Formats: sequence, structure tokens, C-alpha cells
Amino acid sequence: MNISVVIPLYNEEESLPELAAWIQSVMEKNGYSYEVIFVNDGSTDRSWQVIEKLASESEHIKGIKFRRNYGKSPALFCGFEKAEGDVVITMDADLQDSPDEIPELYRMITEEGYDLVSGYKQKRYDPLSKTLPTKLFNATARAVSGIKNLHDFNCGLKAYRKEVVKSIEVYGEMHRYIPYLAKNAGFNKIGEKVVQHQARKYGKTKFGLNRFINGYLDLISLWFLSKFGVQPMHIFGFLGSLMFIFGFIAVVIIGFGKLYAMSHGLPYILITDSPYFYLALTTMILGTQLFLAGFLGELIVRNAPERNKYHIEKEI
Repeated sequence: MNISVVIPLYNEEESLPELAAWIQSVMEKNGYSYEVIFVNDGSTDRSWQVIEKLASESEHIKGIKFRRNYGKSPALFCGFEKAEGDVVITMDADLQDSPDEIPELYRMITEEGYDLVSGYKQKRYDPLSKTLPTKLFNATARAVSGIKNLHDFNCGLKAYRKEVVKSIEVYGEMHRYIPYLAKNAGFNKIGEKVVQHQARKYGKTKFGLNRFINGYLDLISLWFLSKFGVQPMHIFGFLGSLMFIFGFIAVVIIGFGKLYAMSHGLPYILITDSPYFYLALTTMILGTQLFLAGFLGELIVRNAPERNKYHIEKEI
């Protein structure tokens, strides 16, 4: 099979028939063998009934239904699991992503050898309240991930080699950082294509301020896991040891200061009356706790069932 199109959706009943017909027209025009996987993420409207009707009319359309709304990342993960095409295309169900982009995305994967191609909506029809945070978010994502050539990490229109989607796990709200996940999995040939952005035709946007905030928190988590997820002792142990040493040195200095004052007949105070003693003691305790956190993290990692799972590209 040439192409699998994975479409997560939530309350998009009006757009589904038009989107399915549009995809079918593009696929038949280019002679692709394909499947369309609609992932209904707990919609409260008639989206699932529409998907059932479309699937009964076409052998190319499949559907996955969630019991409730879990989010875009679980929807993509389940769609990726079921995808059988050599190239997997993802797009949103609101008709803002154009299926006419599919042939060029497919060509870039199959002919130019990209592992992943991300769409770039250079000209957007979204309100300023959405476009401005998106620009700030993408600038931060480029700086943290090191993928300098991507301008729109959150674009739903992307193309992947099949090996990519089978090698990464999209969880939580990590769908924004699939290029970063792919890079961490060893897929480094990541490209970008300017795509047409359609104005929303039906329904309303699902974007909210909480997604902007959560996006930064997820980015920090992903950066930390990519750097220290396999060897947590390298960060916790180092910081803990450093804090303990500083605290210990401070205690020694306070103690010697008192002894010096006593031996020279100078006025002095009890060590326990000094606020610096308690600061030093707190630093030592925090350092010990960080060190133990790193040690426990190492035990968890070393006992993980996939601790020695490597991404093998080819075998002979």
C-alpha cells in the first residue's frame, strides 16, 4: 500500500464527507493505493455515525472510536499502529489542511529520501490570538530541539516514512513535537514544505491558552528526557553532589570560624545561632535527596524491560 492517511478528529461531522471525497479524488487522480483512518476522539456530535456511513461506502475508509476525549496524541498513536502504508500522512479533519498537498509530500518521502516532512502554513487565516503565540512557540521549539529548518512544529499536515511512526511513541500532548521525537529516535532527515492553509469552513477552533502553556511544559519534559532520561544520575547525582559539597564546606568554614574566635579570645556565637549554619545544612540535605533521586532513577531505568532496545535500521 502506498499511503495511509491518519486523521484525528473531535466534533467535525460537517467536514468529514467533503474531506473524504477530496482525498478520494486526489488518490484516484494519482493512482495511489491508500487507506484513510479516521480516529474519532470521543466526539459528542454525529462524527462516528458519519464515519460508519463513509466506511460502508468505501473499502478505503477505516475508523477508530475512543470511549471519551483523550487528546490528539493518543489518537495519532492508535492511527499509527493501524497504518499499513509505506508513507503515512497526517492531517486535521477541519478542512484547513489541503489533500492536494499529498502527492508532493509523498514524492519528497519516496524520491528525496526524507524521513519526515512537515507542512509550513506560511500564510495563515487564523486570528492574531492564535498566530502570535504559535510564532513564539515555534521559535522556542526550534531553539530547544535543534531542528532549525522547521517553522511550524504544530502543523497537522505531515508525511512520514512508515518506519518513523512505528518507532516513536506519541503520548500525552507530544503530538506537537513529533519531529523532535523522530530526531531523538535517529531519524535525522527532516524536511519542510510550504502548504496552503484553508480558512475554517465548519465548526470552531479547539485552540485554547492552556495548550500554549502545556506546550512549553511538554517541551521542557521532552528536552530533559532526551538528555537525561537514560542516565538520570548524570544530572541528579551531579547536582546533588555539588550541593552537598558546598553545604559541607560552608559548615566547615562556620566551625573553624568559631574555633578561631575562641582561640583568640574574640566574641563568638553558638553555631546553631548562625543562620548560615541552617542554610548550609539545608543545602546538604537537598543535595543528598537529589543524589538519591538520581540513584533511584538509575535503578528504574536499569530494570526497565526496554533498556537495551536500540533502533536498528537494517539487517543482513
